[in-house]
Amino acid sequence: MANSTVWWLIAGAAIVLELLSGTVYLLLLGVGFAAAAVAAHMGFSPTTQMVVAAIVGIGAVLAWYAVRRGRPAEAPSRANRNVNLDIGERVHVPRWASDGTAAVRYRGAQWTVVPRPGTIPIAGEHQVVEMHGNRLVVEPV
Repeated sequence: MANSTVWWLIAGAAIVLELLSGTVYLLLLGVGFAAAAVAAHMGFSPTTQMVVAAIVGIGAVLAWYAVRRGRPAEAPSRANRNVNLDIGERVHVPRWASDGTAAVRYRGAQWTVVPRPGTIPIAGEHQVVEMHGNRLVVEPV
């Protein structure tokens, strides 16, 4: 069996394992294996093929790590607007109960709201900043 065929099979196996595991790192290593297959097609020695696979694969992983590290961390799902479309919406709190909660009408239903820790519960317009279960965590606008 030709060296290029072996490299293509290894690259395919890495991609299949990546699909099963759900990580991107095996896909990036698969790119390195594919680069080694191309090097084998070009007639390079097996040692050079392994060096190409290592440099391209590890380089891709390190580049992906640098890109991910440079991005700001995502908010937790309870406060992430991409996960919960209620984050950022406004509600009107007519009055607060003595236990620190309030009942508001929002999206056609009664909701319990609680103030964000560190804020003073005052009546008026509030913005939803988080959700804890079925309670909206709000802060004054």
